[in-house]
Amino acid sequence: MIIIIIDLRQAERACFFQGMPMQFTKFGQTGLTVSRMILGTGTFGKQTDEAEAHRMLDKVAEAGVNFIDTADIYPPGADVGTSEVITGRWLGNKRGRFILATKGGGAMGAAVWDAGNSRKHILDAVDASLRRLKTDYVDLYQLHMDDPATPLDEMAEAMDTIVRSGKARYIGVSNFLAYRLARVLGRLAQEDGIAVIPYNPLAGGLLSGRYRRSDTPDKGRFSAELGGFGKLYHARYWHEREFETVGKIQQIAQQQGTPMATLAVAWILANPAVTSVILGASRIEQLTDTLAAADYKLDSAVKAKLEEVSIAYRRGDAGK
Repeated sequence: MIIIIIDLRQAERACFFQGMPMQFTKFGQTGLTVSRMILGTGTFGKQTDEAEAHRMLDKVAEAGVNFIDTADIYPPGADVGTSEVITGRWLGNKRGRFILATKGGGAMGAAVWDAGNSRKHILDAVDASLRRLKTDYVDLYQLHMDDPATPLDEMAEAMDTIVRSGKARYIGVSNFLAYRLARVLGRLAQEDGIAVIPYNPLAGGLLSGRYRRSDTPDKGRFSAELGGFGKLYHARYWHEREFETVGKIQQIAQQQGTPMATLAVAWILANPAVTSVILGASRIEQLTDTLAAADYKLDSAVKAKLEEVSIAYRRGDAGK
């Protein structure tokens, strides 16, 4: 998940776009307003071709989403950087209407310094991302993953340089352990709230109900077409316990007459610690149920049931 420093005490508000309400929240005391839903672009250029990607971007924009998330290593299993190129082409003269986030730190070339969070790589990476996105700044730049081989001070100083140079308005990190994050943030983490932007709200698609334990997918997050990412997702989610939990959530969804994907995203948005949630999709029709969560009122009793069936996962490794 992506974590940035903001003040969670700011009030949320709702706006209506073509009859569909979209919730917005402040990025703390900065004055920046963002939608509580974000479009993730990890499929662009592999599972999703450019024309379909642009249709998906049109759809979320019409729904009121003003936040787009990408990364230099997207899409997995294809040429890195393609997602940023596709996103940049769509933005064009619309750039000023959207909050644009990208991430760096992944392997981008054959040289030994073309990966990780060294000052050299991160400063090279942000420049390359800006070229692909056809913009002179991003609103949020994040370290995509931790790098134990690089001192934390070097990472922090590189990110500070990026902000001071005007290439990013805000900075964040993704996939950092909490204690490592605390060392980077130091005093700021104690004085300000921590905003949480969860990704992968459907557990790679398990919470869409499309998979069965006996399946051997040849497409999608759990397939070989995504290379190492497919193996990672399979190792993370493809277990008997996870499928049993999906079955329980499916029963709750059926009782409510609500698509499981809508319920899953609504449950995340109901958590007061969550600022926005990143929605992923490979086809435009997959966005219908997740975007519907913006207008879904999660009953407290249903929320309690979802909390109960998922409690082991929220305990982390201790729950295994």
